[in-house]
Amino acid sequence: MFVEIGEASLASAAAKLKEDQPIFMLNLLRYRDEALYRASPKLPACSGREAYYTRYVPAFRKLALSQGVVPNWLGSVGALLVGAEGEAWHDAAIVRYPDFATFQRIVLSADYRRDAEPHRLAALADWRLIATTEVQVPG
Repeated sequence: MFVEIGEASLASAAAKLKEDQPIFMLNLLRYRDEALYRASPKLPACSGREAYYTRYVPAFRKLALSQGVVPNWLGSVGALLVGAEGEAWHDAAIVRYPDFATFQRIVLSADYRRDAEPHRLAALADWRLIATTEVQVPG
């Protein structure tokens, strides 16, 4: 089941998160075997993973790095130890945003929608995007 970022989920998250707090986005990624471009079929065929890393990531970086967004970690999922039956992810990534407003500004921008989003949509069969904040553990 592919779920897209919606206005309601953005508004709900914005209401729950402090305005001046860094956000660490946990991305769980499952790629299509072959990228599915509905709006741009002229692009050369490639796997979903290839579309994500060679098309989406460079387009996203171009928009995000100047706004203080930092990719913190990326890794391949080796094994799912606890999760719903049938749940499977290829990769997981953590990206740090200065605040949730920065994330919103990027994903709602015309540049993102034009230059990056089509590659993400073509690349991913499913994904989860979870906004997290740092927890200070006592002593």
